[in-house]
Amino acid sequence: MLTLARTITWINTWCARIAAWLILPIFVLLMADVIMRYVVGSAAIWTAEFAQLIFGVYAVIAGGYLLVERGHVNVDILYGRYSPTRKAQVDLATSFLCFLFLAVLIWQGSDMAWESAAKLETSSSIWNPQIWPVKVAIPVAGVLLLLQQLVRVASDIRTLMGLENDPDVFGKQANEPSH
Repeated sequence: MLTLARTITWINTWCARIAAWLILPIFVLLMADVIMRYVVGSAAIWTAEFAQLIFGVYAVIAGGYLLVERGHVNVDILYGRYSPTRKAQVDLATSFLCFLFLAVLIWQGSDMAWESAAKLETSSSIWNPQIWPVKVAIPVAGVLLLLQQLVRVASDIRTLMGLENDPDVFGKQANEPSH
């Protein structure tokens, strides 16, 4: 079980490291767009749209890693003061909301991705790039996030049982003492 959790965490970390490099082409494309607008008087028709497509993949694929780092939004006014055991209780009690969200994301995202890939969907803009790969990334990212959420639930259960959590597997804050 620990090997599976370690593998899931490694995959999400690896995907995030690759996704982090997507910031560079986004930056270059947006800078080119701005430079073209001010130097030539009009932007290229494809730079902003291409940057948006890259950002779409970047935004969805990094969700699993954000869960590894336990970086999703919490109401820290209360949650930040809880002990690790209390945090685990709250996380487990609210995890059904995450699973519900992920079920809908994977279900609807898969339908959308399948339909888009089947017809090799394009954006219908002047440039008209293929957008189906971005739509396929949505259910893939949903599955990665679901797997990482299962790892997080296992971590919370271990915390409630008084067992140690390997921060390389369960996230760096899994064993963090309360302040």
